[in-house]
Amino acid sequence: MKSLFGTDGIRGEAGKFPLDAPTVNIIGSSLASYLSQTSKSSCSIVIGRDTRESGGWLERALVEGASKAGAECLSAGVITTPGVAYLTRVLNANAGVVISASHNPYHDNGIKIFSPSGQKIADSVERLIEADIFAKRMTTSVREDAVPAHFSDQQLQARYLRFLEDEIGADLKLEGLKIVLDCANGASSELAPSLFRNLGASVVAINSSPDGRNINLNCGSLHIESLQEKVIAEKADLGVAFDGDADRSLFVDSQGNFIDGDATLWVLSNQLLKQKQLNGNFVVATVMSNIGLELALRSRGIELVRTDVGDKYVLEELLRRKGSLGGEQSGHIIMPSLSLAGDGMITALSLCRAMTEAGKALSDLVSGFQQYPQILLNVKVREKIPFGELGAVQSVVNEVQERLSQNGRLLLRYSGTEPLARVMIEGANQNEIENYAEKIALAIREKIGAECSAS
Repeated sequence: MKSLFGTDGIRGEAGKFPLDAPTVNIIGSSLASYLSQTSKSSCSIVIGRDTRESGGWLERALVEGASKAGAECLSAGVITTPGVAYLTRVLNANAGVVISASHNPYHDNGIKIFSPSGQKIADSVERLIEADIFAKRMTTSVREDAVPAHFSDQQLQARYLRFLEDEIGADLKLEGLKIVLDCANGASSELAPSLFRNLGASVVAINSSPDGRNINLNCGSLHIESLQEKVIAEKADLGVAFDGDADRSLFVDSQGNFIDGDATLWVLSNQLLKQKQLNGNFVVATVMSNIGLELALRSRGIELVRTDVGDKYVLEELLRRKGSLGGEQSGHIIMPSLSLAGDGMITALSLCRAMTEAGKALSDLVSGFQQYPQILLNVKVREKIPFGELGAVQSVVNEVQERLSQNGRLLLRYSGTEPLARVMIEGANQNEIENYAEKIALAIREKIGAECSAS
């Protein structure tokens, strides 16, 4: 059976399997049936979506399936992914469902399911839902007028906003701070400007007029350039770029410099260390985080613990080791004491708090972190033989790792979806790492290159 759930739920083109109405109807029914079997009382599901034009009919399909299976559905309307995770937890719901494809273009959509803790639902439950999809796949009528049993979007949105203001933003005064918010025409378009204005900031909101098709279109966290220009033009203190569902955020300092997730982890780790709140003196990141972060943290006596790519794995490691801070280069930041879900607005508030408490500009707080040059090469291969079994390749790899020593990093892996070997090297000198990468790539081509004969 093909796996439909990835590390971030089900994602694909809206209207096509598995994001067609009949299949989403089955997902709603399957989820509700499972929850009813494991719940001692009535089953409730919190549902939210981003601003894509497909969100409404996908929600109707999900609600009809879940309602027929006995679930009570509460719709939060257009809200961020971490907003649904929060509401699922505080309302003691059995599950939360987000209809969003995050940073993808509007014609895509997705389904993410959260457990009552606010964490993504267990893999075992995803497998059960997948089994139902393939067993029950059939033409299913979906009523156009189907609505949630209790439609209270404004109340639920307001509750999430109060949480951000009163708990995360407690005693945070942003008067005198000018912030440009790029809302990616997504789920944060109304929430984020309201949040920061209510805390006293002077807000300039851009890309905050969603029309169903402009989500992430040349804006948001994947397109920082316009935010950089706006920050400089407005003489703002800070720029914040969200993605479509606002579970991540990236930043621009007052000088227009881009601040990625690694730099954000650096600033927040120093803040927690100063407050003696960095449990175990470690930060969790993924294999994609820059070696510069590892070296900078090491200079402060902080260990960098790496996981596979995916905020799911970052959270698992944080919970396993009882850590305080983790995240990804892409801007997913998790602070378990505040939320078990990556939340772009919580990250932005935390960064503002670091700035106001230190009385420093973001550019000053980033000082001490140096992004190392990086090279990534993709090599087409005809088969994926473990690199350790390729003597000539392993020999070159060992040589490069020895030369990089403690001041560089080599990551060699196969793509999970394509016939590619990926060679990623970071180091202090761009020319050197490019030469190293080409040397490894050549060794791979000679042994298993897609256009080479066996040797």
